Amino acid sequence: MSRQICPDKYDFIMITRHFIDVRKDSNSRRVHYRKAGKGPPLLMVHQSPRSSKEYEPLMEQWAEHFTCIAPDTAGFGQSERLPGNPEINEYADSVVDFLDAIGIGKCAAYGFHSGGIILVTAAKRHPNRITSLAVGGYAIWTEAEKNLFGDRYLPDFHPSTYGEHLTWLWNRVLEQSWFFPWFAADDDHRLSLSNDSPERVDAVVQEMLDAGHAYQAGYGAVLRASRDIPVDNTVAPPCLISAYDGDPLQDHIDRLGRMPSNWAAQKVRTPEDHQAVSIAHLTKFETPACGSLAETADEGFIKIKTTGFDGLIHWRGSKSASRLILHAPGYAASDAPAKETVAIDLPGHGISDGWPAEPPQNWADWQDVIDAVALALGTTTTVFPDLPAGDAGRLYPDLSPDRFGNYLGMAWQIVRARHIFAPWYSADPAHEIKFDPAVLEPENLAVEHRALINAPAARHYHLALQSK
Repeated sequence: MSRQICPDKYDFIMITRHFIDVRKDSNSRRVHYRKAGKGPPLLMVHQSPRSSKEYEPLMEQWAEHFTCIAPDTAGFGQSERLPGNPEINEYADSVVDFLDAIGIGKCAAYGFHSGGIILVTAAKRHPNRITSLAVGGYAIWTEAEKNLFGDRYLPDFHPSTYGEHLTWLWNRVLEQSWFFPWFAADDDHRLSLSNDSPERVDAVVQEMLDAGHAYQAGYGAVLRASRDIPVDNTVAPPCLISAYDGDPLQDHIDRLGRMPSNWAAQKVRTPEDHQAVSIAHLTKFETPACGSLAETADEGFIKIKTTGFDGLIHWRGSKSASRLILHAPGYAASDAPAKETVAIDLPGHGISDGWPAEPPQNWADWQDVIDAVALALGTTTTVFPDLPAGDAGRLYPDLSPDRFGNYLGMAWQIVRARHIFAPWYSADPAHEIKFDPAVLEPENLAVEHRALINAPAARHYHLALQSK
């Protein structure tokens, strides 16, 4: 969990989260963004297929210099995808549209890999919107590399009936740190920074599951993008491109060719060196300060601090509603709560923060959070969920990431079985339940699967509800 302490009461860095509706022509799409710090704005665009979450440690470091603003790019994280079949120009324009929506005229900008490619194109197309730019690796693919990628690098990614897609996903993300591209498993394509950390693999897996098949559009646009560095006699914001040892794009520094006179490129030794030269470059140039940023009125995050909890709670619905809807253990807030209601993700569920320590099993701590949310949102009635039948220890087994990704398949089997038996672990005629076969469609199970693997506090919440 990121550090999230209220800045008007504490001196620590707070990372807040928000949604904004970006309207262009006849289209409107919802964008999720993170914000931290004070001072001039810094737009931070992440790599594919990640989300703004990957920038949380960097935002905490750079918040002393800038108001760091990190959106989930279109189709990734919690942001809706762009319409049609967008290419790099549309993704570049989309970040400028985002700036318009939140009320930023000019900003500094930082992007890593895919994020850098998007921002270089944005700087070329909208040079008056960016005061300075720092990029971590800029890809200039050879024809041989493009041919190697072909259609193999970005295959279709859709949920499958029995969760087979999860086995592929785990191994694809794992071996992406061993080989580049991930499917070229030979000595010529080995990477020097290989790892098998379940936590690191899980972080990318989670974000791939958020994006789903939309990952193909955003990732594909940057892979297909041609060199888009402004010509050397055009007006362009100053830019530094750097890449560290072990980064597969470090060799591309030698491929950049002629650049504007206020652009530079360098190779550095470590990721920390890349970050150091990037922030040193960005702080050289003046950027106008920003005021408060716009956000949506029907979805967001509220800061809650109680005796046992200190973090952000995600809510959606009508902020003037009287009824607060609570989800069942292992689930998350409804995408479309009923009119005149507001739904939340409880701690340790959905996209709300988790409990800072072991989740409580006594109801009082959960009720304290609910009361604080009700006070903040102005609700007067709380609607509690039905409690699933069964033993909490068996209903919610440990789904922590493991070296082989077994937790993903286990969770898929659970969400499938719980539509067929009650409790799901009693697969026998005595525990069969009637169900609509449509609930077993992979797309429906994928939503429940995401909720379950994002509910580490499910067992504790169940036990607390029982004690209530």
